[in-house]
Amino acid sequence: MRLPDRKETEVRAMLESGTPGPVPTDLAERAVLLGHRTAQRRRTVQWLMWIFFAAAVAFAVWAAVAEPWMGRPQQTTPPLGW
Repeated sequence: MRLPDRKETEVRAMLESGTPGPVPTDLAERAVLLGHRTAQRRRTVQWLMWIFFAAAVAFAVWAAVAEPWMGRPQQTTPPLGW
């Protein structure tokens, strides 16, 4: 058997009290604004992730073509004798 949860106990007491508390008149408006902000943040994060992905692909293509890890080719041959 589990111990009673404080939040669950408070919710049960609120539901059993009968009369609900007053609801703010601008509750729906605040919920809509919060939803818009959340959606905007999500779109911004997705946009930034796509930019990061495109930059990573562009870097990989550049690295495959330019091969920057290879040294410059020698312009002259090394001397034959010491």
